[in-house]
Amino acid sequence: MSKKASLRFSILRGFVAILISLFIASILIFISAEGGSFGEKLSSTGEALVYMIVRPILNGKGAFSVKSFTDILACMIPTIFTGLATCVMFSANQFNLGAEGGIMLGAFVSALVAIYVPMGTGIHMVVAVLAGAVSVAVMMLIPGILKAKLDVSEMVCSLMLNYVVMYAIKFMMNTYFADKTKGQVQSLPFEKTALVPQLINNGSKLTWGFILALIFVVLTALFMYRTRWGYAIRMIGINRDFAKYSGMKVAAIIVASQVIGGVLAGLGGGVEMLGRNEFYAWSALPGYGWTGITIACIAGNNPLLVPFAAFFIAYLDKGCNLMATYCGIPAQLIDIIQAVIFLFFAAEQFLSGYRQKLVVRSAQQELREKEGQK
Repeated sequence: MSKKASLRFSILRGFVAILISLFIASILIFISAEGGSFGEKLSSTGEALVYMIVRPILNGKGAFSVKSFTDILACMIPTIFTGLATCVMFSANQFNLGAEGGIMLGAFVSALVAIYVPMGTGIHMVVAVLAGAVSVAVMMLIPGILKAKLDVSEMVCSLMLNYVVMYAIKFMMNTYFADKTKGQVQSLPFEKTALVPQLINNGSKLTWGFILALIFVVLTALFMYRTRWGYAIRMIGINRDFAKYSGMKVAAIIVASQVIGGVLAGLGGGVEMLGRNEFYAWSALPGYGWTGITIACIAGNNPLLVPFAAFFIAYLDKGCNLMATYCGIPAQLIDIIQAVIFLFFAAEQFLSGYRQKLVVRSAQQELREKEGQK
């Protein structure tokens, strides 16, 4: 099947999975909607769906709101980075779940640099974010090396590592870095020189981190599809044995894929922390890594599709929050929708019949083109 046909199938598959998830969400909304009669429940369901699907980009008067739209873009920043990190690791068939702990570690290390390592404006922010990225790259060496050398499950190792990171950070915050003058566990305020500047000053906290995220989308796509290392990562994901017998250094590439994923997750943590916060106060895993897995699945591990998948999830998340606020529907519905999407993308036989037809049609078209050239 041609690249164009494959991309078309991936988009169609994602669209169908999203429609099914929204249909299931509608049923759940109907069940939990207020009202005793069928008509009342149906009316409540319609109102809730309007809040979930239409209202996220509107203001109180029902008109398009720039601030509402930029709020969604701001929420996309960390999940674009974790989505890219997951795409790289999943492309190598490495089911590393460490982006969740990675983004927390990246945020924490960037915060420490922003507080305790004073520098000039501009360079301070860059050094702080890069320090967070390097720290997560080192963290990802643990599951990467264990997988490459001892064949330890990277999924189990990285999943447990997330909680090691979380509790280690909580210990260090409580013991060494907490601001004792505050009523909650939080750090000292960041130096102003380390903060990521706002992109639009409309109260949405949309920072230049959004532009940086889009730049890394392009860089990641170029790396994956235009470099030898990117080709090696994808080849190992397709057929590890073939890659090994063709002379590729499989162990080194496995480690590299997880380290690159760690760098991307760490960048996301640093940019998010220094762009939307004035001090460090995360006491639990933020959830961006888990969302990144869903985004990577929706994008089909294609970095260029990650921003669109991140926008969909951020839009849906805001819609579910509005629905919970104004219609009394549980906001946890977003988790159910994400689970359904993940389920259909993980199902290898989902729309496999249509894919087979596309393969046959593409082969027939190539054959006709060759015969025409003769």
